[in-house]
Amino acid sequence: MIETLVGLGAADPDLKNVIVTDGPQVTETAAADWLIVGFDGDPNGDFEAAQSLADFAGLGTRREEQFQVTVAAISNRGDTDIVAARRRAYEIGARVVAWLHASPHLGLAELEAGVAATRLVQAQTGQGAQAVLLLTVAGRGFI
Repeated sequence: MIETLVGLGAADPDLKNVIVTDGPQVTETAAADWLIVGFDGDPNGDFEAAQSLADFAGLGTRREEQFQVTVAAISNRGDTDIVAARRRAYEIGARVVAWLHASPHLGLAELEAGVAATRLVQAQTGQGAQAVLLLTVAGRGFI
């Protein structure tokens, strides 16, 4: 799921000025906008990328897996305009919602996913305003 979401982000022309990554990155880039799949955007946090729970789906070996993947849409600004940072974070996050709305199965016959929850974290830092929109991509599939 993480790799699929990263691939969608990398291929999305509406995110051409956004750095799309698989988990946290060690970099010296001063890029303002990020979409990080499998990371909550908190370098001091627990770095949890995803959760899953599987159970039998009837008799036999077939199992249903429920999953959640954390995605962070981040906008940093060199000024104190938190409104602009928040709007940009929501624009980036809206692309994830659009992918899952257009194809909730993500090309797999027995999978469905969508954005189940969001959280917004805002801060004024030494480098300016920052807005982090955390999206929980949740779903289920059969394995």
